[in-house]
Amino acid sequence: MRFSKRVCLAIVVVLLSIVLCSTGFAKKDPLEKWTPTFDHSKAEYTYLLSCVGHPAIEGVAAGFKIRDRMWEETDGKIYVDFRPLSQLGGEKDVINKLKFGAVQGMMSSSVAAANIAPALGVVNLPYIVESFEKLEKFRSDETLWKPFRDAALSKGIEVIDFTGYGSYGWATTKPVATREQAQGVNFRIAQAPVNIDVYKAWKLKFAVLPWPDVPQALQTGVIDGLDHTPIVCNISKKFTVAKHYTQLDYAQGLYVHIVNKRWLQKLPEDLRETFLRVIKEESRTARELTKQQQEQQIAAAKASGVTFYKLSKEDKATMIKDCDPVYEVWGKRIGKDYFEKVKNTL
Repeated sequence: MRFSKRVCLAIVVVLLSIVLCSTGFAKKDPLEKWTPTFDHSKAEYTYLLSCVGHPAIEGVAAGFKIRDRMWEETDGKIYVDFRPLSQLGGEKDVINKLKFGAVQGMMSSSVAAANIAPALGVVNLPYIVESFEKLEKFRSDETLWKPFRDAALSKGIEVIDFTGYGSYGWATTKPVATREQAQGVNFRIAQAPVNIDVYKAWKLKFAVLPWPDVPQALQTGVIDGLDHTPIVCNISKKFTVAKHYTQLDYAQGLYVHIVNKRWLQKLPEDLRETFLRVIKEESRTARELTKQQQEQQIAAAKASGVTFYKLSKEDKATMIKDCDPVYEVWGKRIGKDYFEKVKNTL
């Protein structure tokens, strides 16, 4: 029997795939170590929880810790089906699924959360909730926390808590130690309304790119700067290309834990109390670990050759002053009284 070249090639490909799998060269499951150790098939309630981040980030790993504690403390009644690494799609898509109940929960990046309700954008405004200390004060002060928690109720979504991924700054392919040097950089920023307005106010060049497009854009020079945190830049290997980092520390990156309100209200009262308590406790622990992880990742990045910079007090003061029009616009969107209270309290 004679085979065509195309058929022969297909056979070779199949055989090669079998050989690679049998010899350990197949791609390893990045979530293998987080596989649940219990049989969740008989859970009474399943909570499908999405996140774009990698569980090597403490603020993301909290999702698996919530899963395991929830299973234990509800005696197997609630299974948290946690899906990190954008398994359920991009954030805008998941937010829509959450509104309709196709997904029950989401750990949304704070930059994307402002697309749900303007008040959720208060944490993204520069130098308002920029430090770990201010973040905890924001969370513990009920007069600041309650309007944030309830901001998306009209959309059928409730904010439960948040974890984090560190302090925002600039990873760049060339040194940026001054505002003037920043003028020559094309920064990638998130698909978020607050960030767009801030970069316009700072008069900096920027490109709005989905996160999966960033590696190629950096490598090809389409962008030469990245607006993100040291934790994310180091863990996601962005520092292999961008060998410079400017510590602006202008905002805290958060994973805002939001839930479909209808699903939450359907839980029996005792399970709902346990559900909310476990998420609150694990979120608080994750924020503490995030502060430690940032220090560790900065040290690791420096050890691998990344140079860190800080702007002068004069440059920082000018950048804050440049944000006055942004504060004015977003203060109205967020609610002037609430925005002023957050600003003045912190």
